Amino acid sequence: MRHPPRSVLLAVAGSVALMAGAAWPVVTAQGAAPLCTVEYSVTGQWDAGFQGAVRITNNSTALSSWTLTFDFASGQKVTQGWNATWSQSGTTVTAVNESYNGALGTGASVSAGFLASRSGTNAVPTAFQLNGTTCNVDSGSTPTPTATATPTPTPTGPPDGGGAPPALHVAGNRLVDAGGTAHRLLGVNRSGGEFMCVQGRGIWDGPVDDAAVGAIAGWKADTVRIPLNEECWLGLSNIKPEYGGAHYVDAVKDLVARVEAHGMTPVLELHWTQGQYTGNSAGCTDVHATCQKPMPDQQYAPAFWSSVAGTFKNDPAVVFDLFNEPYPDRATATTTQAWQCWRDGGTCPGIGYEVAGMQDLVDAVRAAGARNVILAGGLAYSNDLSQWLTYRPTDPTGNLAAAYHVYNFNSCASESCWNSTLVPVAAQVPLVAGEIGENTCSHGFVDQVMKWFDDHGLSYLGWTWNTWDCSSGPSLISGYDGTPTAYGTGLRDHLRALNG
Repeated sequence: MRHPPRSVLLAVAGSVALMAGAAWPVVTAQGAAPLCTVEYSVTGQWDAGFQGAVRITNNSTALSSWTLTFDFASGQKVTQGWNATWSQSGTTVTAVNESYNGALGTGASVSAGFLASRSGTNAVPTAFQLNGTTCNVDSGSTPTPTATATPTPTPTGPPDGGGAPPALHVAGNRLVDAGGTAHRLLGVNRSGGEFMCVQGRGIWDGPVDDAAVGAIAGWKADTVRIPLNEECWLGLSNIKPEYGGAHYVDAVKDLVARVEAHGMTPVLELHWTQGQYTGNSAGCTDVHATCQKPMPDQQYAPAFWSSVAGTFKNDPAVVFDLFNEPYPDRATATTTQAWQCWRDGGTCPGIGYEVAGMQDLVDAVRAAGARNVILAGGLAYSNDLSQWLTYRPTDPTGNLAAAYHVYNFNSCASESCWNSTLVPVAAQVPLVAGEIGENTCSHGFVDQVMKWFDDHGLSYLGWTWNTWDCSSGPSLISGYDGTPTAYGTGLRDHLRALNG
């Protein structure tokens, strides 16, 4: 999907937002207002682990950076975290601010979360220090907490009761889990990672903390598609260091962990790439990854997928979507040339840069040792799968699926087209509608799409979980707590009816 104008995004986009927990067990002390307070909560718990969160409030002099420390008393061990750099030595846990949330003014708060292993009880820490200052106590008092809250252990799976997301592979024309049970990808797109970083404004558009991801799960979604930017992942020189390279990769890893912690499948997708294209339907004239290009570039796209695949190759729950919306058909003279360009890349008519074909990207993923499921979208912004079977890339693992996008304004947006072009593809390989939507601020069209895809046992993901004006870019929500727009109500109610 092409995005709203930058002026619209600037009006609605925010930096990484503060976490808004639901029920915070707070460790406090009697006396005057403390110099700092820390609210600690267990937001989900299962037999061998749990998910925790901290909300830090600075009541003293403004800070330019912060470090939080506390001790676990029951053998808990932090395994990963987000919105802070987490580490643990013995029983002592340390969380150090990220580059984007180090400033903590007087009265300001910041939140961070983590996953941890445990065995037996899960006692709440009783003492916290912020930059060496003991929190939750009056500055002149002894840190003697008067209340601690220990969540009652529950024999459930990860948060939301959804269990861990399935380790997927292709069996015939279905996606199946490790036990061979068919699985559909039904959920939303979470846009932001493809454009915020290259525009120098952050990494995500709006919050991606546990509360925000939990709101997606609250719609009974089982999948979140996450668009990415190759320049930001690779940390190229035109990207601000704080938004690229290791910082960007870590932010993506953190979001993947949160999506999985809520039992949902993460789909990582290459959305914006390098390559100067000024031909028919060009989205921009910039060589950099600032808009949708007709095809990925040979210079960086294979390296991007080699790195992404190497990062997630040991996590079979992650799905890879090779390239958002190819449109070499707008540049080439014939459909045959377009499909050849799509598969084989190289020097393509009408495209001024060396193209990475879908086969190049499949090869890059597999050479990295990753057997994850791969999605490949067709021509016409992934709306044309008419010759997908003829030109499909070779995948030595057999884990290749077709991706399709459909909006009310596309050429192939009717049951007759779906019956003639999608049914033959879906008979041979899994088919995932990675984006469905409409620009009417209503849901009449997506209702038709979902019914047809349900009737055929296929997957679909709504565009998009962002608070934009639904007329400038189909937006499912008006608030990151999951409040739907009139358009989003259709998908929310349908997912809840299917999975509730």
